[in-house]
Amino acid sequence: MAPNLETTNLLLGILAAATVLEALVIVGFAIGGFVLYRRATALVDTIEERHLAPTMGRVNAILEDVKEVTSKVKEETERVDQAIRLTMDRVDDTAVRVRSNVRATTSRVVGFIRGLRVAIEELLTTRTGTSTVH
Repeated sequence: MAPNLETTNLLLGILAAATVLEALVIVGFAIGGFVLYRRATALVDTIEERHLAPTMGRVNAILEDVKEVTSKVKEETERVDQAIRLTMDRVDDTAVRVRSNVRATTSRVVGFIRGLRVAIEELLTTRTGTSTVH
């Protein structure tokens, strides 16, 4: 039975060595993963520091400019809108005045023409001798 135990012990020794070797490989991978993680984190920090932060500063400045321009455009639009409203009110008032003046003038002219017509008719009827007393 001795050869049987030697074979078993040999196989157990190989199995133990393989397990230790597996553990070392797993620890090596863990260390390598940690090192890669640290490098990636450092790279991201560097990119953020060198590129992203200045870019964000410029973007924020541009957004502030856009905000100011938008505010000014809004103010100017409101001013133009108010000016248009005032102008339209003035045009409406002027149109009412013109209409009133035209009516007054034309009613005078029409009255004058009617009176003239009546006078001419009266003259013509008196001259022809068919005058009737009214």
